[in-house]
Amino acid sequence: MTEHESAGDPKLSLAASALEGMGRRFLDLLELVGAVWGLLADVLSWIARWGSNRKVRLGRPAIISQIVRVGVRSIFIISLVSGCVGLILVLQMAPPLDEFGQRDVVANITGVAILRELGPLIAAIVLTGFAGAAIAAEIGTMVVGEEIEALEAHALNPIRFLVIPRVLATVVSMTCLAVISNLVAVTAGMITGALALGIPFDKYISNTLDQVKLVDFLTGIGKATVFGLLIGLIACTNGLRVTGGAAGVGKATTGTVVQSVVAIIIADLIFTAIFFALDLT
Repeated sequence: MTEHESAGDPKLSLAASALEGMGRRFLDLLELVGAVWGLLADVLSWIARWGSNRKVRLGRPAIISQIVRVGVRSIFIISLVSGCVGLILVLQMAPPLDEFGQRDVVANITGVAILRELGPLIAAIVLTGFAGAAIAAEIGTMVVGEEIEALEAHALNPIRFLVIPRVLATVVSMTCLAVISNLVAVTAGMITGALALGIPFDKYISNTLDQVKLVDFLTGIGKATVFGLLIGLIACTNGLRVTGGAAGVGKATTGTVVQSVVAIIIADLIFTAIFFALDLT
């Protein structure tokens, strides 16, 4: 095959286009990771200034307002999803355990699974769609409306006044919501076990308490705190990088949800591997 024929081969052109697309996506990923790390450095820098200089204010009313908007308003939907997952988990695990005559053990397994993994993970994914997308859209709209430039023109740092309240709100809210998610899921599982499977309440509670340890709860809460940090940073980063008007805001919103979910799953995997290596499982 001649060089001219190779250049005109549709299969080669398709392969070249695919490689080009993969390379572009990889570069976009590296750019996003760099932007998130840079934003994290700025946030930590301002927090360090606040800790060392009491004249620096981070805006407590703004932080509280964001916690209410991000965390308090998402309690119902997270409780609903967590309760359904706890119910489903108990009903799905009962039949295989019945084969070994160990139906009561469903309480032991679901307790550990919820506290270590499902509770924080469900809360994080729901919060991503509920609050992460809203944060990205809100900041992106400010960028499009040149409100960020107006802040800078008045010598007001947008990281300090816009990003930090939202990041701190997602971290605090995610930590608290993980506790609520755990409680609701375990309670829903207990009620399902008692009403549908015939497991006495006292037996279900005793089995759960015998199996669950403090480390199970703490590792799950630690994950939730990091998940909240990832959601806040990714949402704010995408919002600040918006270009192209309303279409750019929509793209940033969609990208925030996808990227946050992927980042949460990868972080969960890393944490699980670390806890396994440290024999904390």
